[in-house]
Amino acid sequence: MFNGIIQKTGTIKKITKSLNNCSVEIFSLLPLKKNEIGSSISCSGACLTLESYKKKTSKFFISKETINKTIFKYCKEGDIINLEKSLKFGDRISGHFVQGHVDTTGKVQKVNNIGKSIVINFMISKFFKKYVIYKGSVTVNGISLTVSKILFNGFQITVVPHTLKMTNLSNLKKNSIVNIEFDVLGKYIKNFLK
Repeated sequence: MFNGIIQKTGTIKKITKSLNNCSVEIFSLLPLKKNEIGSSISCSGACLTLESYKKKTSKFFISKETINKTIFKYCKEGDIINLEKSLKFGDRISGHFVQGHVDTTGKVQKVNNIGKSIVINFMISKFFKKYVIYKGSVTVNGISLTVSKILFNGFQITVVPHTLKMTNLSNLKKNSIVNIEFDVLGKYIKNFLK
């Protein structure tokens, strides 16, 4: 479980893809210890298990299911990844509860600069639009964000300068693909109402 507050970004140092799985090595300044091997790390919103850690490089295995659901099928060496360690009991929840279970990917339709902030429009599959709520929480590349507008084929967010500085959102442009996880509470409620 995470809260969508990015602690550091990292750079993909090596990515090895095969038909059914993938492994990725990420260089970052996220402070990790050997005893954290086996723990969960949110990598741009996907909950991955830390397999090894050496000289500021973390290695993760990515299953076929995760490849199919996330941006990792498009990733390449040099890409910037948002990183967050899992929550500990007593940690402050500054965002919202994020599972790290990516629901789908979305495509950037438009990026507009408004003062020091940016406004981004994302296009998503019609199937997932039922989970988007005006002023509700959504996770984009692991970041807890607020939906500022619902669009015909997606939603809009406004990103403040601090979030731009701490995350990979500043690299987004038209047609960029992002990981999206909808608020787990909304998904449960929708399921119960069925």
